[in-house]
Amino acid sequence: MKLTRRSILGGALGLGAGLAVPGLVRGEALALRPLSGKELIAAAQLGGDVAYVVADARSGLVLEAHNANTAMAPASTAKTITTLYALETLGSAYRFTTRLLGTGPVAGGALQGDLILAGGGDPTLDTDGLADLAAALVRAGVQGITGKFYTWGGALPYAAEISDDQPVHVGYNPAISGLILNYNRVHFEWRRGSGGYSLAFDARAATHRPKAYTIDASLAPRKSPAFRYSQSGGKEHWSVATGALNSRGSLWLPVRQPDAYAGDVFQTLARAQGCPLPSPEPLRRLPNGAQVLAAHQSAELPRILRDMMRYSTNITAEAVGMTATVARGANAARGASGAAMSQWLSQRLGGGRSRFVDHSGLGASDRISTLEMVRAVTLLGPRVGLRGLMKPFALRDDNGRKRQSQAFAVDAKTGTLNFVSTLAGYMTAPDGTELTFAIFTGDLARRQRAGSDGSAAWVRRSKVLQSRLLERWAALYG
Repeated sequence: MKLTRRSILGGALGLGAGLAVPGLVRGEALALRPLSGKELIAAAQLGGDVAYVVADARSGLVLEAHNANTAMAPASTAKTITTLYALETLGSAYRFTTRLLGTGPVAGGALQGDLILAGGGDPTLDTDGLADLAAALVRAGVQGITGKFYTWGGALPYAAEISDDQPVHVGYNPAISGLILNYNRVHFEWRRGSGGYSLAFDARAATHRPKAYTIDASLAPRKSPAFRYSQSGGKEHWSVATGALNSRGSLWLPVRQPDAYAGDVFQTLARAQGCPLPSPEPLRRLPNGAQVLAAHQSAELPRILRDMMRYSTNITAEAVGMTATVARGANAARGASGAAMSQWLSQRLGGGRSRFVDHSGLGASDRISTLEMVRAVTLLGPRVGLRGLMKPFALRDDNGRKRQSQAFAVDAKTGTLNFVSTLAGYMTAPDGTELTFAIFTGDLARRQRAGSDGSAAWVRRSKVLQSRLLERWAALYG
């Protein structure tokens, strides 16, 4: 049989499971008997499940493994698979496009028909980008319209949130739509004065800061919950507990009606350019024959994905993953799009049991084994320059603090949920040996039982374990 990286990764698991070779331990320059992976796991005192795989990046040979076939929650390391999926499907030159469409000619300074703000699934569109679109519309000769102003977000299926197991107010869990503005977040600011609190919402970006009129807030005399959410009259409403507010502060809240939010902000920006528009209305289907009056393009896909991997932006992962599914002609609805990515991964690896319900890893129901993750990173990553999109990882000391220096390079994607901590990527040992790895830890039973209580200390111990394993592999295989 011809020996290939694929065949080695598929069948060489037993080579690393019980390997006993010299290595470094804390407090000694060279130990006669190193701490094994199992001893490091025991010292971490995590409970739940721990799995890892480390492989030679060139040959694919699995060097060491523990519970390699156990399917676990990947948290944000799922974005690694989404990156591979999107780049292979859409290509590195892909750009998202947001358009302004007109249903009639421009005459006498007015659009003789309807104006449509048509989203293209761009997860990076911000208020400054919308302002550029408004300026381009006026340059095209439009200073008003005779018809209606519509918004269209149908490029991607709508979902009210990414995951239904998150607190209602967290900005990293907004709605999904084909029309995304400011990562579908709105800036909420409060200030206490002599007459009580003043509350304000705006759609701020680097240059522009228009008020958001489709979202409001009211104060409630309670201590908890800090935020309650509702919708009525086409607007979003937040009830804020006075007992949870200090004298002054701000945060980003998730937007649940992104099409209305973007339309509202664009209306303000267009009016500032001398082009008054009627109130926006949602549009289900784009009309045939509408002309493009102006367009805004995103950066190329690799730059978007690099920022996504660095900042772990969930809405970016969902948008690029769902866009890739649409491009493949499959059902891109939430859940179905994750399943389409799972099927793609199984086909590309020649089998597997991964199960994705989203593209960001925000939900705890995603499952993939460390072996499948390492196979994807090793076999598919080099073709799309995956390592260059990952973030350098700093090793932790025994107290969980980042070290100021380290003897080898690690570029990886981290993942964190309550009682879930994961890491996957590449490392270069001191002698230049290239390795790929995945380390998953998770205690889902404790997550369900305790929520976030005690999770921070648990995650800190998990990150220390990750660092000790990386140090072990650098010493053994470098």
